[in-house]
Amino acid sequence: MKTAILGTGTVGRTIAARLAELGHTVTIGTRDPEVTLSRTEPDAMGTPPFAAWAVENSGVSLAGFAGAAAGAELVVNATNGAASLDVLTQAGAENLDGKIILDIANPLDFSTGMPPTLFVKDTDSLGEQIQRTFPAARVVKSLNTLNAGLMAHPDRLTEAGSVFVSGNDSDAKDTVTGLLKEFGHQDVIDLGDITTARGTEMLLPVWLRLWGALGTPDFNFKIVRCP
Repeated sequence: MKTAILGTGTVGRTIAARLAELGHTVTIGTRDPEVTLSRTEPDAMGTPPFAAWAVENSGVSLAGFAGAAAGAELVVNATNGAASLDVLTQAGAENLDGKIILDIANPLDFSTGMPPTLFVKDTDSLGEQIQRTFPAARVVKSLNTLNAGLMAHPDRLTEAGSVFVSGNDSDAKDTVTGLLKEFGHQDVIDLGDITTARGTEMLLPVWLRLWGALGTPDFNFKIVRCP
């Protein structure tokens, strides 16, 4: 597929590299490509400058948000959750109409320090907000319950975990499920419509505390069924 990744941070880069490895055509979208390529210092999260990564991943293109989304069949929202609606608006509703938006962002609120809280929960979700704002797009929430490395390479774990999909369009969920299986995910659970994204987004407070308890983000949830 022709895929646009919105976001140049660790998550966006990791997903972009994996998609390119699997033979997909990938463009990363950013606010200003020239500025992105000119940075020489790590960002606020300590992520190394994009330019060095781009040299090592020459098969991945860079464009503005709108340019990346315009030519894509699948748009991956790999932005900071607080910026997601703004970034998708910059990508342009006309460039998102009819397309699958794979939303892997989380509505994390760092305003009161660590660990972050959620700026939307219980009665709404970021996935739902995106679907309401872009009603002609087909939003699928997934992969937001893993760190970036395990999103792309679940085989790093000693046993298979579970991932989830939420969305209103069954064909879009089938497409995303196929992509997840390409990545190596074996247990993909369809939770239902986009309102079920509330559940996976609200797993983040648990996920963050597990990271603290385990001393590593390299873990996943596994749903075990009775035989």
